[in-house]
Formats: sequence, C-alpha cells, structure tokens
Amino acid sequence: MRDPRYDILFTPIKIGPVTAKNRFFQVPHCNGMGHAMPLAHAAMREAKAEGGWAVVSTEECEIHPSGDLTPYVEARLWDDRDIPALALMCDKVHAHGALAALELSHNGPTASNLYSREVLLAPSHQPSKYGYPSQARAMTLHDIREYRRWHREAAIRGKRAGMDIIYVYAAHDLSLAMHFLQRRRNQRSDEYGGSLENRVRLLREVLQDTKDAVGDSCAVALRFATEELLGPGGVELAEAKEIVGMLAELPDLWDVNVAAWYNDSVPSRFAGEGAQEPFIDFVKQTTSKPVVGVGRFTSPDTMASQLKRGVLDMIGCARPSIADPFLPRKIEEGRIDDIRECIGCNICVSGDMTISPIRCTQNPTMGEEWRKGWHPERIAPKRSASRVLVVGAGPAGLEVARALGQRGYEVSLAEARKELGGRVTREARLPGLAEWARVRDWRVGQIDKLANIAVYLDSALTAQDVLDFGAEHVVLATGCHWRRDGYGRSNGFAIPGLANNPRVFTPDDLMDGRLPEGRLVVFDDDGFYYGSVAAELLRLRGCEVIHLTPDDSIAPWSQHTLDYRHIRKRMTKLGIEAMVSHDIVSYDGTTLTVEDVWTHQRRELACDAVVTVTARVPDDALYQELLRREPEWPTAGVQSLRCIGDAEAPGLIAHAVYAGHRYARELEEPASGEVAFKRHFHTADADDLLRGSPA
Repeated sequence: MRDPRYDILFTPIKIGPVTAKNRFFQVPHCNGMGHAMPLAHAAMREAKAEGGWAVVSTEECEIHPSGDLTPYVEARLWDDRDIPALALMCDKVHAHGALAALELSHNGPTASNLYSREVLLAPSHQPSKYGYPSQARAMTLHDIREYRRWHREAAIRGKRAGMDIIYVYAAHDLSLAMHFLQRRRNQRSDEYGGSLENRVRLLREVLQDTKDAVGDSCAVALRFATEELLGPGGVELAEAKEIVGMLAELPDLWDVNVAAWYNDSVPSRFAGEGAQEPFIDFVKQTTSKPVVGVGRFTSPDTMASQLKRGVLDMIGCARPSIADPFLPRKIEEGRIDDIRECIGCNICVSGDMTISPIRCTQNPTMGEEWRKGWHPERIAPKRSASRVLVVGAGPAGLEVARALGQRGYEVSLAEARKELGGRVTREARLPGLAEWARVRDWRVGQIDKLANIAVYLDSALTAQDVLDFGAEHVVLATGCHWRRDGYGRSNGFAIPGLANNPRVFTPDDLMDGRLPEGRLVVFDDDGFYYGSVAAELLRLRGCEVIHLTPDDSIAPWSQHTLDYRHIRKRMTKLGIEAMVSHDIVSYDGTTLTVEDVWTHQRRELACDAVVTVTARVPDDALYQELLRREPEWPTAGVQSLRCIGDAEAPGLIAHAVYAGHRYARELEEPASGEVAFKRHFHTADADDLLRGSPA
C-alpha cells in the first residue's frame, strides 16, 4: 500500500491539451542509441513507462542536417523518413499509459556537421564550440526564417509520430534558441540582438510557431536554463527571471535547470540531491503553468517536499530513472526499500560521451532491454535444483548472489572480510563517494529478503574448502589489489625504487587507513577518479600534494562523466598542485626523479612518499588453484567454475555489477551463439542498392 505522505506524487496534472497520470517526469536524456538503434532505444524508454513514469522523453532530436551532432548518436527528424523510429518509441510508451515527449533541437555552433558537411549556423560569426577547426557563420534573416520552418516541420513530424509533448529547447548551451539569449554568442545589431527583448525574440517566435503547428493536441514544453554560472557572458539568474516573466504563460510546461550539462548532471561527489532548487524555485511563482525540474531525486520524501513547498509541480528525473526505471511504481506500491537509488557516478553519461549504448552502475539491465531481453525487474526462474557457491561479496558477488536468489537458486555467499561490499564499501569511505555505498546497501537489502541465500562473513575459503562445500556451481568474485611498482599504461615495467619501498602507497593502503604524511606525490596513471580522490583525502589531512600524471590533462577519462571541471576546481581550491605530461623515472625514498614525456627533460622533487594509482592485479589465486585441481571436480560434485568481476579483469564498479548479473542470467540457460545479443541491421531493396537511392 502506498504511504499517504506520497499521495501528492500520484495526482494527475494537466499539461496543455494532455494530462499526465502522475507527477513523475522522465526528462530528456541522451543514451548513445538514438536514431542508429531505434529498437533498443524504444525498449529502453518502454521500461520507464512500464515502471510508472507519467512522461517519457526522448533525448535531443536533430531537426535539420545543419544541426548534425555526429559522432554523437541522438534522435533525428530531418525528414519524414525519420518518423517511424520515433513512432516505435511512442507506441511502446503509450502501451503503458504514459505520455511521450520529444525534445527538438538545432545545436547551431555546438553541432559538428561532420556527417552532413553543412556550414554551421550561429547568431554571430564564431568558432565551433567543441574544438573542430571550423567556424559557424552568422545567420541571416532568411536563415532565421528557415530555422523557424525546420522547427515547425519537425514538430509536425513529431505529432505524426504520436508524441504528446513537443519541446522547444533553450538549455545546456546546446541550442540556437539559447544561443540567441547569450550575450557572448549573440552580438547582432538587428531586431534579434542587443536588448534582452530582442535576444528573446527568436525563442518567443519558435514557441508560438510550435503552438500554432501542434498545440491543438500536443503540449508545448520549454526547456530553459536559468543560470550558466559564467557571469555576464552567460545566462544569469537575474536575467533568467526577466525571461521567465516575459514568456510566463506561453509554453504549456516549463522544464527548468542550470547549464551546461556538467552543472546540470553534477556527479554526487560534488553535489547532493536537490542542488538546483536555489536556481529554479522562482519559476513556479512567475507562471501558472506546470513546472518540472531536476535534482537527482531519489528520496520520495524529497520529491513530495518539492511539490508541497511549491518548488515544482512535477519531479523530473534522468539519472534516477536510469538507475531504477520502476521508481514510481515502487513508491506507489509502498516498496520504498526496493528502490535502486542512483549513486551519481555518471557512468550513464559516459555512454553518450563514448558514442556507445547507455550503461548504469546500479542497473545492469540498462541498455540491454532489447539487446539481451533483460527486464529491470523480472528474471527467468531457475533451471534446476543446483546449488551455487559465491566467493567474495563485493559488487560482483553481491549482484550474482542477489540475482541468482531472485531466480530461486540456493546460494551460499562467503566473504573473507568481516563486512560486505568489497571495494564499494572501502571506496565509499573516501571523500565525496559516500553515496556509492548504495550499490552495496540495495543488494544487501534484497538479499536479506531471500531465504534461499545464506551469507557467511569472515570466511576465507581455500580450494579444499570449495571442493568440500558440495555446490554444483562455483563463482569466484574475489576482487583485486593495486600494484605499487608503477607498472601501468605508461610504464610496461616496474619503476626503479617503487616496489617494496615503505614510502610507496597505493589506494588500498589509503582505504585501509595507512596514510602517508608530509610532501607527497600522487602518481595517477589510471586517468579516472582514484588519483584526484586520493589527492583530496591527503590534502584534507594536511599533506602537501602534487598530482602528477603522464597524461596531458588531469583525470582525462573523467570528462566522460562530467567530473573533470569539478575536479580541477576542487584541486585548485584545496591547493593541490597539478603536474601533467610527466612520468616517474625513479624514487629513492626522499627524492623523486620525473621526466617530461615530450621533451624528456628531467627534474628532481623532494618527496616524502608516493601514492601510485596505476594498475590492478586480480586476486585469482583461488581460481588458479581450483583450475589445477579440475580432475577432482566430478568427485566434489562441481559442474562449473567461473571467475568474474575484478578477479577476472579489474574495471569499473559498473563492470563488476554487470558481470555478476550476466552470470546469474546465463546460468544453465542455453547458449545464444557467438554474438550473445541482438543487433540492428539495415536492409535495402536490391533495386535501391543498384540505383544508389535511399532505402
């Protein structure tokens, strides 16, 4: 039964000519599938609708070849041939009683046109935003009229596809409608530049065009960024309040946030739940139209509070809807403890950044709904009465035990330490990573509900213990440990002076409470979050810290998760020195010799200790010993042995969770061939191929 405190979240709300059945709104979010993988995209959105979201939105949808986002894979409505892919999504979403929303966008100077080869468009002449060696040209009045026509026609196509809500996009520094608002991008002297009224003109016209075109049956939403945190060059809160006042009643729905994306989807390390409230709480006081906003909402109490206090009318979610597509239904059914809460790691964002299907640390089924037929809540029942022994209760071990238990298998989970969670528990104690413990907590909570799973702590098993246990299937998820000899991406051999040096530390030492003191160098050859977290931890304890990396930038992979700018700002605030493009030559315990990777010039640094963040070694000794004793398996009743997660190949927590889930899904199931997932294949009529015409 639903807790009455949350009744407000389940009241319908009218949005222009349509009605949302509740207050849960999956706002537009990228997914790396888009127009290239329409079946996968539709299945992913369908899971949200089935899970109870009243509105399910697309990602950015390109409206014209001059706004081509290649290599990024978004939605597309260049012409009528793009309608079927989005119609498929609408059908899937409507089947579960949800509304489908379409975010139309032309990205102007933030597009690439690498595929279309069209000239970039912008309010004024300017370089392309993302480093391409080209510029956008200033739009003429004819161009502006054409842009309005493209947007109107795309809105009509969206309506024909079955969309219920059509967006006008003016957020994230990613759309012409926003670019015309910005003083740094709009330096025009005609009726579309200069005064705020003039800079708002195009946005007003596009909103009115869209309402005129589809407003009879579709709601028109405005996604608007109220603050860019760039000062006078960007949209500022004071100016945003004027803009909202000018347009207050024109859209049917206001979707408000901060820009750019790295300020909107801030990792949990740098912002908590509801962090955007101070930037958007004025909107609802300015308009009578419904307002939706985001804040990585995971707590039903926080969500209800947003509505009761008059901050929002609808709870907008992207990342929480990825971590748990069934979040609304679980609240409605009174299953709050079953919510798989987002940890704010932004691995989902990395899918878009790496041009690959979306992934999630908490939800291993995300992106696999069509490819592998994985449902976020349902799983096939067990095939036999076989028993399974899982050794290691880190993220892989917990997930495999939980999912096998859900299937109905009898599972024994043995953990050598006195606490569950493995690396998740240990990393969650580091600065800013506390929410990552949700990976452990949700799985432990689910395991505790299953009588067919037995958990044994402080139980280090030998090969003989495993063979004596009597389980038919054995899964080893024993984790890994960090190297301390400097071997890694940049060094194919140990660095002289690091191995067996008592003044050399690893992330394992830090997590175990063995901390260095004095003047330190954190040597980051990993490139993600570990190096900067280690540097922050030690700086907060009073150490003088240099963050040294062979890469040309600090934590380069963190750009894929939107951490990078926040890491640099945090390091600067704390007084952590960054030294890029330098490798370690040797260390004698007091002096560190480093070398510029480009000039090969060397220098010496006084150094009391070095923290190496380089490579990890699988803890697979038990696996190797059991392989050597394979002839004994039949007598012991062992039918299969698998090594998974970091014990097989160290990676992200997301990799470990996926490995555990995949094993559980596939145990005793028939093999599906060499390619264990479905793919999109594009077919064409033979005559079309011969003529070279589009299929």
